[in-house]
Amino acid sequence: MRLREYGPTAPGDGARLLAGMGSGLVSGLAVGALMAWQDLLAVHGAYGWAVFALYAAVTGELLGGFVGRRPAGPAVSAAGGLLLGLLGWTFWWLTVDSLIRGTTPTWSIAAATDVYPELIGSLLQGTLAGLLFHVVVRRFGERSAKQRPRAPRVVIVGGGFGGVGAARRFERLNLRGHRIDVTLVSDSNHLLFTPMLAEVASGGLEERHISSPVRAAVAHTRFRHGRVAEVDVAQRVVRLEADGEAMPYDHLVLAVGSVPGFPDLPGVAEYACTLKSLADAVRLRDRVLTLLERADQEDDPAERARLLSFVVAGGGFAGTEVIAELYDLTHDVLHFYPGIDPGEPRFVLVHSGERILPELSERLGDYALGKLRARGIEFRLGVRLSAATGADVRLDDGAVIPAGTLVWAAGNRPGPLLRALPGEHAANGSVVVDRTLRVFGLDGVWAIGDCARIPDENGAPYPPTAQHASREGRAVADNIAAVLKGGRPRPFRFRTLGVFVALGHRTAAGEIRGRPFSGLSAWLLWRGIYLAKLPGVDRRVRVLLDWGLDLVFPRDIVVTGPAEAPVPAQDVR
Repeated sequence: MRLREYGPTAPGDGARLLAGMGSGLVSGLAVGALMAWQDLLAVHGAYGWAVFALYAAVTGELLGGFVGRRPAGPAVSAAGGLLLGLLGWTFWWLTVDSLIRGTTPTWSIAAATDVYPELIGSLLQGTLAGLLFHVVVRRFGERSAKQRPRAPRVVIVGGGFGGVGAARRFERLNLRGHRIDVTLVSDSNHLLFTPMLAEVASGGLEERHISSPVRAAVAHTRFRHGRVAEVDVAQRVVRLEADGEAMPYDHLVLAVGSVPGFPDLPGVAEYACTLKSLADAVRLRDRVLTLLERADQEDDPAERARLLSFVVAGGGFAGTEVIAELYDLTHDVLHFYPGIDPGEPRFVLVHSGERILPELSERLGDYALGKLRARGIEFRLGVRLSAATGADVRLDDGAVIPAGTLVWAAGNRPGPLLRALPGEHAANGSVVVDRTLRVFGLDGVWAIGDCARIPDENGAPYPPTAQHASREGRAVADNIAAVLKGGRPRPFRFRTLGVFVALGHRTAAGEIRGRPFSGLSAWLLWRGIYLAKLPGVDRRVRVLLDWGLDLVFPRDIVVTGPAEAPVPAQDVR
């Protein structure tokens, strides 16, 4: 696949201007000769030929300066020349030429009719200049490309906020004069806006509306859709899983993110639902709706209670939002299930800490706890899961909660690719980097996002959030560009702008630069900020429409896929 190049990969500014001037003069001579043959320049006096030659040269200069700045096809170059011809005719023949001949420009239909032949000549000359310019630049670019040394190769592994942020920054650096060959490899062809994933699980948003194609997000970066099987740091090669293709690199950026991290607890990995991908969100939604269908027809009170019990492990942002959205989903659709009493569904959040949302202030954490408890959500604080089966969840204090659904939101671990990577690793498996984002002990390897332990000024790790990952992506691109130019990379610094957590039922809690917000105002801020952060105007419009429809119409209860059937209690041994 050929990488589209910018800046010094195309002819330089001086070469483009010379090529444009030459194309303008050649086309001007040709069209001027045609107009002189038709006796169309004589009306302008002795200076007619000189003026047209100067006019053609200036058109060519503008063509080289603006149209030629980015490589394009012949149609774009010809269209650019045509537009310049029209502008030149308006400026010169309708305006300046009238002033030279001592008349006042009128820009009327009559005045335009008087210089109509010049309009045809200007449009023809501009179009011809554009085509000639394209041919010259292409020939020059191909010849100079063979003489240039190979551009430094950067491979980015991971298509999340960090990886896409780095690729976007490299594209801007190439526009500014750097010459870097960038390839982004991801096992997913879309960028997922994870802060809104819980709303997909509750049916409030369509799954495709919070994701955008990676190819569209980084249109000028080479993209490979596939999974990386191995990173050979000795040979500086990345090997893909499907066909074993080897991709050499000079610098490697690891942005592989994280996956759900299950501790060594019996049955948790087997029976727990997760919420890390679109498929997870859709699967969880279908499971909840399937449980409601079964409970509506179940006569055994104990089995009904188990089917309608939902347990979420983890009291951070993810767990709190999931339990709130599941509560809203269930109660918003209960009118479709007349056999289920509104008091039957049970929601339990299990958290090992003494308070939920430790990322927020204690005041906001207490506010969130009070709001959710007032709706009937139960909290088991200071305890941990010890085991899970298909029929119940067991806690380390000896309690057993019969439940048809367990959602794990109590921790993640870096992607499995890092296990075989040499170098220093943190306790959770993430690679340890210095403050410039370079991996310790590995030359030319950098890491960002959830898979890296990045220290701040005090040595504490930065939190694994989307806003940190995107800025780490920009920083790592700047640092690699600096190293390639013989400079020194800069330490990464970033202060969290703010954090918000949705609590369902049009309430939220959060902080912006330490200022607390809660209730409806926080919910409106949460939606407004996240809507603005969504990549792509089309996605923002779609999400806005989803939110509007959610206010008017009931949530859909269609099960879109084969939901995982919960194991009947009597079948669990």
